[in-house]
Amino acid sequence: MSALRRYAQSQAETASPERLTVLLFEAALRHMRAGAAALDQGRFGEANAALARAGDIVVELHATLDAARAPELCQQLGEVYRFVCLRLLDGNLRRDAGPVREAERAFAPLAEAFAGAVHSMAGAAP
Repeated sequence: MSALRRYAQSQAETASPERLTVLLFEAALRHMRAGAAALDQGRFGEANAALARAGDIVVELHATLDAARAPELCQQLGEVYRFVCLRLLDGNLRRDAGPVREAERAFAPLAEAFAGAVHSMAGAAP
């Protein structure tokens, strides 16, 4: 196992639930970008794998929504997550990076906002 992989595994094993969610957002974006780049270069198998990973992460994030705590927010996030998944699927099926980039543009602000909120929470902790 490489040092980088060991470090990443250690981060994931010791991270708070909030930090783990940030890591999931980051991984989904990384896979979206890798998938779009692979599509641009005609590496369709690689694109398929990356986009499937991104989609799996977005589905997992969607599954963690707790509508009992924040129904309106969960509805809005659910709509964005569904849009992202549909655009990833469309780009993958059509072998077109355009829809994947649309998914990334919709998803990136959520990732940034969540990371910012987690960072603010960590700074406010005693």
